[in-house]
Amino acid sequence: MAAEQGAAAGTTVALTGATGFIGSEVLAALRARGARVRALARRVPEGARPGTVWVPGDLADATALADLCEGAGVLVHLASRVDGRTEECEAVNVRGAAAVMAAATRAGVPRIVHLSTSAVYGEGPHAGIEVDEVRPAPLSEASRTRLLGERHALAAGACVLRPGLVTGTGDRWVVPALAELVRRVPGRWEGGEARISLVDRTDLARLITALALDGRAAPPGVHHASHPEPVRSGDLIAALAALGLLPVPDGPDLPWEECRRLLAAAPGQVSERQFALIARDHWYRSEAVWRLAACPPGPGPLARLPQAAAWYRAALGS
Repeated sequence: MAAEQGAAAGTTVALTGATGFIGSEVLAALRARGARVRALARRVPEGARPGTVWVPGDLADATALADLCEGAGVLVHLASRVDGRTEECEAVNVRGAAAVMAAATRAGVPRIVHLSTSAVYGEGPHAGIEVDEVRPAPLSEASRTRLLGERHALAAGACVLRPGLVTGTGDRWVVPALAELVRRVPGRWEGGEARISLVDRTDLARLITALALDGRAAPPGVHHASHPEPVRSGDLIAALAALGLLPVPDGPDLPWEECRRLLAAAPGQVSERQFALIARDHWYRSEAVWRLAACPPGPGPLARLPQAAAWYRAALGS
């Protein structure tokens, strides 16, 4: 259940996924706002700052989930599998989501924020799509099971967030994938004009924290959660090149079919499906949730890239 009442700073927040790429930033943002955080983890991370109560266990541990949710004013559920085999994804994204939502319901937690992904929509291209304007058609096991997990969250009255691609310190997919793709497919993919939904992890963490703690809760349901302004793929690559992280954009404008041909001719780790998420329109309208949360969206993911440049430089070995 998710009641209308607000959650003030100082309330107890039950948090899953606190050691992950997004979750670690959310943990810091919650603590900065004065929340008392109770975080689920298999073990306390090394170097963990005092002030967070760590609950040992995982999403399959009913006792740990009960301890996590007891007396909490908010559940922020960020734990997920973003890749893996069917059983691995189902264990976390479906059964784990069902278990933590059931624990929150039994404990009477009045507000729930659940993180999903816009990848549930599938192949695209999608340009300026409102929530469920197109029917979700996930292509990977991770996205399929995250869509199934949304059902358990919605049944519990959660605010479900679907961000697009997330960049920033700790990103091990978006920019590393671009670094591979600019080598495999040299040129301007569809003229660099594809619009994609991006959000920097610090801004996403601010949004999640506002939804968790501020007096006016976003209504239960699904909300897109990228920065409101889409980013053109060519602008993203140019911004990364300006930081010395990628080669300066060069080469001809390439239609999609030529992009596909070049990708297939130069094997690598990034699949055609993943390439399409960056090289073709995948833009989901996200203005509403920032307005509902009374949370300024910030300057945008391109403006945030310099803050993460050192991370990317080390990750790319550049």
